[in-house]
Amino acid sequence: MIIADTAPSTGHTWTPRLWGVLAVLCVVLFLDGLDVSMVGVALPSIGSELGLSTTSLQWIVNGYVLGYGGLLLLGGRTADLLGRRRVFLIALAVFAIASLVGGFVDNGTLLIASRFVKGLAAAFTAPTAMSILTTTFREGPARNRALSIFSVFGASGYSSGLILGGLLTSAGWRWTFLMPVPFAVLTLVAGIILIPRDRPADNGGHDILGAATLVSGMLLTVYTVVSAPDRGWTDPLTLGSFALAAALLASFFFAEKRAAHPLVRLSILRVGSIMRANLAIMALFGSYLSFQFMMTIFLQSVLGWSPLKMALGLLPTGVIVAFGSPFAGRLIDAFGTTRMIIASLTSFSIGYLWFLFSGSDHPVYAVTILPSVILLGVGFALGFTSIMVQATAGVDDSEQGLASGLVQTSGQVGAALVLALTTALVAVGSDGADGAGFHQFHSALILVTGVALLGLMITVAPMLRKAISPS
Repeated sequence: MIIADTAPSTGHTWTPRLWGVLAVLCVVLFLDGLDVSMVGVALPSIGSELGLSTTSLQWIVNGYVLGYGGLLLLGGRTADLLGRRRVFLIALAVFAIASLVGGFVDNGTLLIASRFVKGLAAAFTAPTAMSILTTTFREGPARNRALSIFSVFGASGYSSGLILGGLLTSAGWRWTFLMPVPFAVLTLVAGIILIPRDRPADNGGHDILGAATLVSGMLLTVYTVVSAPDRGWTDPLTLGSFALAAALLASFFFAEKRAAHPLVRLSILRVGSIMRANLAIMALFGSYLSFQFMMTIFLQSVLGWSPLKMALGLLPTGVIVAFGSPFAGRLIDAFGTTRMIIASLTSFSIGYLWFLFSGSDHPVYAVTILPSVILLGVGFALGFTSIMVQATAGVDDSEQGLASGLVQTSGQVGAALVLALTTALVAVGSDGADGAGFHQFHSALILVTGVALLGLMITVAPMLRKAISPS
């Protein structure tokens, strides 16, 4: 039974308990962002102590992506069927345990395994937190406001992780794994107290075949994408993995058409606004995370910046998102999600183009890097909340976990695919040039810019068709 003062909110006055529920959800998103960025900064130290090669090191990041991206849709739907509170709390407990284990292991394989388990846990906490939020705050101004606050914590976690990662790594890389543990435990206790109990779906059913084909197909897809740059895109094993993943996903769609209680209601994909939101998040995450990856290499390996100096150089993006996202809800109310997403992807595209044409081996920070960083911050602040609102608008409460998992899966798949292509292009640029320099990133920057522009074109297309069609 839902507690009275945590019933769906419609107005601007929220009870202390309602604020508490939002705080729990925000802290979990903050920890997700914090974890990803801190571990990225600590990778060189981890490799030195555990004797891991560059190929092995990438799996500390990709192991998390594999678990997270492969199970997001299942995580969201499981929350709808078994109860959001139950799934959220169990997954958060697993996240804390995996963090603790990762901080004490002395073996690279075990460390990668702990990262996979952590990604698996996040695949359940992320869509479940989103669906708790969207069912607690009713569609409209209240939900827009809550989602804008939610976005602040995600960006703040990522930007804070860059700084904390630089500081903690100097004391020992294990602290980057152990630091989130007490916060996860405290949040778990607060969640047990504050999050209202909910009932599993009355008409749930179990789609075993759908779950098996979806999870195996998604895991194999993400694994193939992240391992292809090292193995080779035309390697027989890579091509065979892609073919098998495609067959599994095709089997999933076939199974969903016949299932009495499908894991994913396929008709949700026919809603134009929801489909465009999912494509937009692929363009946003795919281009943004790939650009951040390039900047990390460029600033540290080419320009010789320290991890802390690099973090401070990129910090304006997180600051702009942190201070700008709270206003996103009001802007959505005034202009609508479509115009906000257009403004976001336009800002991203200009930021990438600016760096592409003004970059050099000896850039002036205030002239080349800072303008791009600012434009990316503006784009993220305008776009992330708008996409999340559009992706869950008009969806029944019983399927909010599905909608949340779908849009977050799209973001992770977009990030994994574009990042894999970006990594391959950077490697080719490095092999074909005399020494490291800005030139090795040129092709990858063109790719990232093209991805953002493609997302912009897809978002603008319906408005253009409406404008030119006869009335």
